[in-house]
Amino acid sequence: MMIERDITRTLSAWKESPQRKPLLLKGVRQCGKSWILEHFGKTHFRNVVTFNFEKNPEIAAFFSGSYEPTRILAQLAAYSGQSIVAQETLIILDEVQLCPRALNSLKYFCEEAPEYAIAAAGSLIGITIASKEGFPVGKVEIMEMHPCSFNEYLRSVAPSLLDYLQTIPLEPLTDAFTVKLNTYLREYITVGGMPAALSTFIDTHDVWAADRVLDSVMQAYESDFSKHIPSKDIPKLYMIWQSIPSQFARENRKFIYGEVRKGARAKDLEDAMQWLLNASMIRKVELAEVPELPLAAVADRKIFKLFPSDVGILRKLAKLSPTVILDSHDIFSDFKGRLTENLVLEQLLAMNYSPICYWYNPDGRAEVDFLIQDNDIVIPIEVKSGLSLNAKSLRSFREKYKPQIAIRASLKNLKFDNGLLNIPLYLLGELPRLLQMARTNQ
Repeated sequence: MMIERDITRTLSAWKESPQRKPLLLKGVRQCGKSWILEHFGKTHFRNVVTFNFEKNPEIAAFFSGSYEPTRILAQLAAYSGQSIVAQETLIILDEVQLCPRALNSLKYFCEEAPEYAIAAAGSLIGITIASKEGFPVGKVEIMEMHPCSFNEYLRSVAPSLLDYLQTIPLEPLTDAFTVKLNTYLREYITVGGMPAALSTFIDTHDVWAADRVLDSVMQAYESDFSKHIPSKDIPKLYMIWQSIPSQFARENRKFIYGEVRKGARAKDLEDAMQWLLNASMIRKVELAEVPELPLAAVADRKIFKLFPSDVGILRKLAKLSPTVILDSHDIFSDFKGRLTENLVLEQLLAMNYSPICYWYNPDGRAEVDFLIQDNDIVIPIEVKSGLSLNAKSLRSFREKYKPQIAIRASLKNLKFDNGLLNIPLYLLGELPRLLQMARTNQ
């Protein structure tokens, strides 16, 4: 099944912008970058022409010699057998990281031929962007694509229900809706947001078929380790990648290098970790000891937690059977509760909240899972498993810093009272609108 992606609206704004630059779309492997560009091209342009440097490495020759856009366009048109017309054709350069000169040519398209719509993507484009070697700084627009959000899943399986949720007031939902939404949430946490796995589940409702797709995604990830990084770093990448569940299992989930390899220090592993971060395979949430604006300025780069890019991938890393979640009466007990935190981070990233930090007090007895910025305020978010609302850490934070609004994400119904917004996990996609209403109602 085709899953409608929210990024389409952002791509539409890019297409219509009078200051449009060539686009670079980055994101973790198999999150749907190539598919969305093809789909967007077919629905928003008269025609779309795709050039894949992995499938057809010979096309790299068109970017040797001068960077003159008309010369390159003439050769691309002749090779593809399709016309390339300014404003009417979307040109896609896929796996562009394999041809550095094609990436660098975007600078000249920006300066000399801005009327042509060019979008470039690649499974490891984040690595290329981080390297800055031959990168057209300031001459491209960079967008990041994430795995499918819970709202995108709902749009595919229950579009009328999602339409209703996008209009609800700041009041509790009836039980008839909460039962259905909890079921959909359980399915999403089990499968995750990787489009191929989620589409398989939607089409077949067979969680094991979706699980096999996730197996292939994991294999593709680990294949990248051996193909794209120095051989001396491969063991370190594997160790970091495979240590994530054990890091999550501890009460204090601060990343500890010694948990990856006995005696290891930051200098031994940080290069390998940075590769995983640049490839968008993991996300870093840094400590902010004092919740002040801007969060990026107060974040402690040395103290952080790591999360995989997708909750389904975390389940696979932890070797949890899908039935453990689907068939469990308490889907958030034990390690399964850690999946909830990963879920919340994914939804925040999908809504473009950045930076995202966390907080704990110096004596270590209270920890708030996330801090986000909402315009001029810092908002703490505590993630609670299931229906339990015993939020001692959030209470400690509120007593100390008196935030204008605090959020508790749980399975309890929607409620706003005395500055505390209790938001059900299945409504996280409505957070910006609900926050706006909460701030208005104060």
